[in-house]
Amino acid sequence: MKNILIPTDFSDNAWNALIYGLELFKKTSCTFYLVNVHPIASYSGGEPAMYASPEILEESILKENKEKMKYLINKVEHQPMNTKHTFKTEVSYGFLTDHIKQEVNKKDIDLIIMGTKGATGLKAVSLGSNTGDVITKVPCAVLAVPENAKYSRPKEIGFPTDFQLGYNWKVMQNVKELVLAHKSALRFLYVSTKEEGLSELQQKNRQFLEDYFTDTEYSFHTLTGKKLDETIQNFVECRNLDMVVMVAKHLNFVERILFRPTVEKVSYHTTIPFLVLHD
Repeated sequence: MKNILIPTDFSDNAWNALIYGLELFKKTSCTFYLVNVHPIASYSGGEPAMYASPEILEESILKENKEKMKYLINKVEHQPMNTKHTFKTEVSYGFLTDHIKQEVNKKDIDLIIMGTKGATGLKAVSLGSNTGDVITKVPCAVLAVPENAKYSRPKEIGFPTDFQLGYNWKVMQNVKELVLAHKSALRFLYVSTKEEGLSELQQKNRQFLEDYFTDTEYSFHTLTGKKLDETIQNFVECRNLDMVVMVAKHLNFVERILFRPTVEKVSYHTTIPFLVLHD
């Protein structure tokens, strides 16, 4: 049984992430926790910032959001029935990232699924701040689903790595489960800034991946490029990948891929989902 948390603000973007999650885990027994966290709003008019009282929030905002959650569950129940899925809901107010962190611990959450908005504008940041905060601050696997991503079986999954850090077998188990469940092929990608071979440490870490995934379909690829995110984007487009997986143990590596502002193009991850795992 998997415990999956899906934050929602009742937008089309959040609905798309929910539908993607239901499809991805349609053969898996899951409890989906649908959570709405209304942000604590403050205002200031020359006076110290003031906050709405809990009573006002309960009567107005939370009441409205509870109605929206009922509508959302009704909408979910009109999807094709899946006896392996159960749903639990919660509506509250506070700081999203803090609330998610608490829920992950309390409910033993295995995965968070969130929708992301695409980058727009000349210097847009590739990831929405909420999703970015959860990825970097909550020690739980996060599947980020772009607003325009439509579910299709993840036939090929990209796995960017610099082979600098060893991987925990428990973390890799999550990847293997995904691969085996969908009969996916893994495509490991090493981006080299210079045309040079792997160090002894890198070769050892690559060998671990070879050994661990020996009973699955996989291949290793090396590309040379100065801009990590653009090189990965090109790889995703050339191979027509369905998903990208990264491990957040090497957070600097992940941030270089996910949070780099783009100028000419929207980054690859605005079109396909990416899964960030925590070691």
